[in-house]
Order: sequence, then C-alpha cells, then structure tokens
Amino acid sequence: MRLSDASVVIRPRTSWEAMDLGVLLAREHRVLLMSSWALVSLPVFILISLVLWDYPSVTMLVFWWLKPAFERLPLYILSKALFGETPTLKQALRQWPRLLRGQLLASLTWRRFSLSRSFAMPVMQLEGLGGQARQQRLGVLLQYNGGAARWLTLIGMHLESALWLGLMALFYLLLPQQIELDWDWQQLALASDQDWLWLEHLSNALYALILVFWEPIYVACGFSLYLNRRTVLEAWDLELVFRRLRQRLGSAAAALLLAVGLLLIPPTPHAMADQPAPAKPLSTPVASQAIKRLLEHPPFKNPETVTRYRFGEEKPLHKPKPPGDAQLPAWLKSLLDNLNSDTFKALALVMEVLLWGVLIAGIALVAWRYRDWLHAFVSRRRAPRPSVDQPVPSQLFGLDMGVETLPEDIASTAEQLWATQPREALGLLYRGLLSRLLHDFNLPLKNADTEGQVLERVRHLQQPQLLAFSDDLTRHWQNLAYGHRTPPPLAQQQLCNHWRSLFDSEATR
Repeated sequence: MRLSDASVVIRPRTSWEAMDLGVLLAREHRVLLMSSWALVSLPVFILISLVLWDYPSVTMLVFWWLKPAFERLPLYILSKALFGETPTLKQALRQWPRLLRGQLLASLTWRRFSLSRSFAMPVMQLEGLGGQARQQRLGVLLQYNGGAARWLTLIGMHLESALWLGLMALFYLLLPQQIELDWDWQQLALASDQDWLWLEHLSNALYALILVFWEPIYVACGFSLYLNRRTVLEAWDLELVFRRLRQRLGSAAAALLLAVGLLLIPPTPHAMADQPAPAKPLSTPVASQAIKRLLEHPPFKNPETVTRYRFGEEKPLHKPKPPGDAQLPAWLKSLLDNLNSDTFKALALVMEVLLWGVLIAGIALVAWRYRDWLHAFVSRRRAPRPSVDQPVPSQLFGLDMGVETLPEDIASTAEQLWATQPREALGLLYRGLLSRLLHDFNLPLKNADTEGQVLERVRHLQQPQLLAFSDDLTRHWQNLAYGHRTPPPLAQQQLCNHWRSLFDSEATR
C-alpha cells in the first residue's frame, strides 16, 4: 500500500465527511461496482427463488441473510481502486470465490446483526485479522467511529425500505389504466395463495434491484470510515508531508554531501589539542532498551484501565479506600466484572434485537387482529350515503331511466333492433342496466358520473357476474358512442344471453 498513489486526498475528516467521501468513491466506480454486484447476486437470487418458489418470504429472508457474502466483492474493488489498481470486471469476478474463504461462517451467524458490519469488514478482509487480534483492533478503531458506522447501517435499512416501497409504487403507477380497472383488489385478497406467488416474487425482485444500487454505496461508506480512522491513528497525512519534503530536498543532496565532506577533513594538531575527549558511542541495542524503559513509564504509558460497573459512592481504584469503608460482597463484584465481558455484550445485543422483533411482531399482530375495527373507525374514507337520502336521477348520459319507458323483455327487443338499429339496441341494454342498478341495487348514481365511476360502484357490490357483464357492455357502449364501432354479431348475441342469465332469471324466481 503506497499512500502517495492514493486517488483521494489523505487527511483527517469528520465521520459524516468521510461517509460523503465513500459516496463519491462509489459514484466514481459505479459501473464496475453495480455490474459486479448484479452478476454475483442476481443469479443467486434467481436460483433461490426457483428452489423456494412456494415460499417467497423464505426466499427474501435467505437472500437478505447472504448480503455479507456479496459485500466482500465491492470492498475488494474499492481497496484496489483507491491506490490506482482498479481491476477489470473479469478480474474482480475471479477473485470473489477466494474472498469467501475467510470467516464466512462468522459473518453469516453471530456477526450478521452487527450494526458496524461495514466498518469492521475491512479489518477481517484487508488486514486478515481474526480472533483476539481482531477484537483488540476493533476496540481501538471503534472508539471514535463506531457510532457513525452504526448510524450508517440504521439509515441504510430505512433507505432500503423507502426505495423498495417507492419502486413498487412506481411500478403500480406505470400500469395502463385499463389493467388497473380490471384489477379487483377484493377478489385478489380472497384468491388462493398460489395466485399471490407471482406478485410476492415480483416484490422480491424489486428489492434485489434496489440492492444493486445501494449496497456498493453502503460498503464504500464503511470503507471510507475505516480509512479515516486509520489516517487519524497512524498519521498518514504527516507521513505524506514528510515524503514530499524528502523529494523536494533530493535536489540539494549534492550540496549536503559536500558539506559533510568538509566536516570530515582531519583537523590540525593544534585544533585537536583544544578539542575535548570524544564521548563513548551508544550502540543500537542499548539505545533501544533505553527508549523502551522510557516508554514504559508515565506520561508515555498508563497501564491502568478501569472499565467496570461501580456504585457512585465507591472510590476509583487508584485511590486507597479509608479503612472504615464497607466492602461489596464477592459475588456482586464478580457479577459486575462479568457484565463487561464480550460474551455478555453479545448476549445483550441479541436480547435487544429479539425484544425489538417481539415488539414489532406484537404491533403487527394487533393491527391484523383488529383490522376490521381500524378500517371502520380509523379510515378516513367517508362511508357512502344511503340511497334513500338521494333522489333517483331521471336521466343518465342522456338516457331515460324510468322503468315504465323500458320494454318488458329487453333482451328480445334488443335482438330485433340489432339488424337495423344497432345503436338503439345497445343503448337499450345499457339503459336497462343503469335502470336496474338504480332501482334494484340502489346504487347512488349521479348525473355527473362517468362510465368508469359507474363500474367502480358496481365493483363494491361484490358480484363477479354482474361486474363482468357491466364491464363488457360498457366497453361496447363506449366503442359505439365515441368510436362508431358496432359490436360484432357474436358479441351482440352474447350480450343478450348474459342479460337473460342475470336479470330474466331473477324475474322468474
């Protein structure tokens, strides 16, 4: 790693400024990062979906769980690109199986819920540390940037959800209006589980596409936080300054050598007599031991570290207690000391995740259990007014709605008019349908309603046969009224037959 070859300015930054640098790095190499992520993750997603086709929720969970395995490839690309060795797409894909060898099981099990995952991953992958060495290294690195790394994960979770919901809403908005009208959400809700599979798998696919865009940015931000912390700890910026200073002084090397040569000329005997006796030279091992002894004492080293729970009246460890102070029981001291171990910290984190999961599941269960009550008392949609409060309109679309103006056998009369007066025949069927909706079904139709609004009110009746006939008749009516297209003979006969099956059967019952 040569700091002079870095493609960014090496200097200490704030945590948020470092994450902004990560976004810029991801944008600089966005084509390589997104294409490599897509080529690695999407085939795995398709394979999981095919194997677990009947369980789309499990498919989503398994794919989400494998994210740490996919995140190793963007980190490899960024670590190479930072120092001017950007790999090609083919080279990066060849390295991915090798990147999975180190500590993959730990990344997918007890480290999976770590909120500082993006910050800790370079320690394992780039530095190759594991076990106690990794814990000690993270203890130093996470002192000042651990909070920013956790905030990055939390913000990323909410951003993923927002982008996912937004993409699903965009997909719905891009649907043609006719397809949207044909969708009956009440029938979809009552459909079998098999009819919902394609919709759930489509939702999973949209989430996989969101990760193609967001995950490289998430990895780049965690990597930039890691670089910023190392810059502060190891003084990378000062090292670069000294290197540039040495390069500038390289031109003056000849003059310095000449000056050194003049100083090395042996002096005259008179001058040598005036000089004091030379001091005894200090060897390198002796100097190293003297330096170590000096660094082992304050102010360079303070070996005392206090990280434990204690009561407020208890004095710090470095101050002796008066002889009259009460001592804590041994079992309580042992318990308080054990609370600071890594095992209890991991257990506390797992318990926190479980408690939040139980709380969210409880809220969802209560909302589902009382969904009817919430729909009735919390929904902002106004309930339709009773039909008795509204007067029945005498005309709709310029058609007379009076029952006395219609023949007794509407289907037979329409069949007689098809050959000579198709417009009157279709108008008779449509007028008869509107009259039945007004008088038999008490639909609150208005003079200003459009054909689409009439169909929307028919949907609320929850009668599939009536809705299908109304939709078919309305389409032919609009084609004739606005496009001057007469229904074909087969459609004419089907409309009359459907009318008889819907309304004549009710009259005979």
